[in-house]
Amino acid sequence: MKPLNNDSYIMYAMKHYENSQCEGMDEFYDDLNRTKYLKRLFKKYETSGILKERLILNHIIIFYNVFGVECGTRLLFFKIEEMLYPTLKTFVVFLNYLPEDIPETDLVSISLDHNAMNILREI
Repeated sequence: MKPLNNDSYIMYAMKHYENSQCEGMDEFYDDLNRTKYLKRLFKKYETSGILKERLILNHIIIFYNVFGVECGTRLLFFKIEEMLYPTLKTFVVFLNYLPEDIPETDLVSISLDHNAMNILREI
Protein backbone atom coordinates (compact mmCIF):
# COMPACT_ATOMS: atom_id res chain seq x y z
CA MET A 1 0.00 0.00 0.00
CA LYS A 2 1.54 3.26 -1.12
CA PRO A 3 1.42 6.29 1.16
CA LEU A 4 -1.03 8.99 0.11
CA ASN A 5 0.19 12.30 -1.22
CA ASN A 6 -1.45 15.22 -2.96
CA ASP A 7 -0.94 13.59 -6.36
CA SER A 8 -2.34 10.16 -5.47
CA TYR A 9 -5.19 11.31 -3.22
CA ILE A 10 -7.86 11.73 -5.94
CA MET A 11 -6.91 8.53 -7.78
CA TYR A 12 -7.02 6.52 -4.55
CA ALA A 13 -10.44 7.99 -3.71
CA MET A 14 -11.79 7.23 -7.20
CA LYS A 15 -10.53 3.67 -7.07
CA HIS A 16 -12.40 2.96 -3.82
CA TYR A 17 -15.52 5.04 -4.47
CA GLU A 18 -18.66 2.91 -4.40
CA ASN A 19 -21.89 4.79 -4.95
CA SER A 20 -24.32 2.97 -7.21
CA GLN A 21 -26.48 6.08 -7.51
CA CYS A 22 -23.62 8.36 -8.55
CA GLU A 23 -24.47 10.25 -11.72
CA GLY A 24 -21.17 11.99 -12.40
CA MET A 25 -18.00 13.59 -11.18
CA ASP A 26 -19.87 16.37 -9.37
CA GLU A 27 -21.44 13.86 -7.02
CA PHE A 28 -18.06 12.19 -6.43
CA TYR A 29 -16.52 15.53 -5.50
CA ASP A 30 -19.51 16.37 -3.28
CA ASP A 31 -18.86 13.17 -1.33
CA LEU A 32 -15.11 13.77 -1.24
CA ASN A 33 -15.62 17.35 -0.03
CA ARG A 34 -17.24 16.10 3.15
CA THR A 35 -13.70 16.27 4.54
CA LYS A 36 -13.91 20.06 4.24
CA TYR A 37 -17.19 20.17 6.14
CA LEU A 38 -15.79 17.91 8.85
CA LYS A 39 -12.66 20.01 9.13
CA ARG A 40 -14.77 23.14 9.50
CA LEU A 41 -16.97 21.53 12.18
CA PHE A 42 -13.92 20.23 14.10
CA LYS A 43 -12.25 23.66 13.98
CA LYS A 44 -15.43 25.31 15.25
CA TYR A 45 -15.47 22.82 18.12
CA GLU A 46 -11.82 23.57 18.93
CA THR A 47 -12.33 27.34 18.95
CA SER A 48 -15.82 27.72 20.44
CA GLY A 49 -16.45 24.46 22.25
CA ILE A 50 -19.64 23.90 20.25
CA LEU A 51 -19.80 20.30 19.03
CA LYS A 52 -22.42 19.52 16.41
CA GLU A 53 -22.09 15.81 17.01
CA ARG A 54 -25.09 14.65 14.99
CA LEU A 55 -24.07 16.62 11.91
CA ILE A 56 -20.51 15.29 12.23
CA LEU A 57 -21.80 11.74 12.61
CA ASN A 58 -23.96 12.13 9.49
CA HIS A 59 -21.05 13.37 7.39
CA ILE A 60 -18.74 10.60 8.63
CA ILE A 61 -21.30 7.83 8.08
CA ILE A 62 -22.04 8.98 4.53
CA PHE A 63 -18.30 9.30 3.85
CA TYR A 64 -17.62 5.75 5.05
CA ASN A 65 -20.64 4.40 3.15
CA VAL A 66 -19.18 5.49 -0.19
CA PHE A 67 -15.44 5.01 0.50
CA GLY A 68 -15.34 2.07 2.91
CA VAL A 69 -13.61 1.79 6.27
CA GLU A 70 -9.94 1.56 5.34
CA CYS A 71 -10.04 4.02 2.46
CA GLY A 72 -12.33 6.42 4.33
CA THR A 73 -10.01 6.46 7.32
CA ARG A 74 -6.94 7.06 5.18
CA LEU A 75 -8.65 9.90 3.30
CA LEU A 76 -9.94 11.59 6.45
CA PHE A 77 -6.64 11.44 8.32
CA PHE A 78 -4.81 12.66 5.21
CA LYS A 79 -7.05 15.69 4.66
CA ILE A 80 -7.74 16.76 8.25
CA GLU A 81 -5.03 18.58 10.17
CA GLU A 82 -3.09 16.78 12.87
CA MET A 83 -4.32 19.08 15.65
CA LEU A 84 -7.86 17.82 14.93
CA TYR A 85 -6.92 14.11 15.04
CA PRO A 86 -8.12 13.49 18.62
CA THR A 87 -11.65 14.67 17.79
CA LEU A 88 -11.70 12.78 14.49
CA LYS A 89 -10.42 9.60 16.14
CA THR A 90 -13.05 9.90 18.87
CA PHE A 91 -15.85 9.90 16.29
CA VAL A 92 -14.29 7.10 14.25
CA VAL A 93 -13.82 4.95 17.38
CA PHE A 94 -17.39 5.71 18.50
CA LEU A 95 -18.69 4.40 15.16
CA ASN A 96 -16.34 1.40 15.36
CA TYR A 97 -14.79 2.35 11.99
CA LEU A 98 -11.16 2.53 13.10
CA PRO A 99 -9.05 -0.01 11.17
CA GLU A 100 -6.03 -1.71 12.70
CA ASP A 101 -3.52 0.43 10.86
CA ILE A 102 -3.10 2.97 8.09
CA PRO A 103 0.33 3.72 6.62
CA GLU A 104 0.31 7.50 6.97
CA THR A 105 -0.72 7.81 10.61
CA ASP A 106 0.16 6.18 13.92
CA LEU A 107 -3.41 5.72 15.13
CA VAL A 108 -2.38 4.24 18.49
CA SER A 109 -0.52 7.38 19.57
CA ILE A 110 -3.52 9.66 18.96
CA SER A 111 -5.45 10.26 22.16
CA LEU A 112 -9.22 10.50 22.32
CA ASP A 113 -11.07 13.75 23.01
CA HIS A 114 -12.73 12.97 26.35
CA ASN A 115 -15.20 15.84 26.15
CA ALA A 116 -16.40 14.69 22.72
CA MET A 117 -16.55 11.09 23.95
CA ASN A 118 -18.77 12.09 26.88
CA ILE A 119 -21.11 13.93 24.51
CA LEU A 120 -21.26 10.94 22.17
CA ARG A 121 -22.01 8.56 25.05
CA GLU A 122 -25.20 10.53 25.74
CA ILE A 123 -26.58 9.68 22.29
